[in-house]
Amino acid sequence: MENCIFCKIAKKEIPVQLLHEDEYTVAFNDLNPQAPVHILVIPKEHIASLNELNDKQIMSALFNAVKEVTKKLSITDYRTVINTGKAAGQEVFHIHLHVLAGRQFNWPPG
Repeated sequence: MENCIFCKIAKKEIPVQLLHEDEYTVAFNDLNPQAPVHILVIPKEHIASLNELNDKQIMSALFNAVKEVTKKLSITDYRTVINTGKAAGQEVFHIHLHVLAGRQFNWPPG
């Protein structure tokens, strides 16, 4: 996608400090954090949302990236969130996992 900010980050057209990178994914700090730790994990390939994610290898890579980055940062307690669709709070239509940590979270969320 030509104007997708996450595609530009994945292609390293927009510089960010990567916390993790592998063949399929990158992880970096959210620019608008909602917790003391707020990491985004995205696939390098443009996939608009969870509804369009059909590749099991990418699915696995996304969750493995969460495990790798939390391990690297010694984070043992965290929440992962995938917003799917505008009404659910998805603002960037490139699938991404939010990894939130560093504070107590309430249930049910928002």
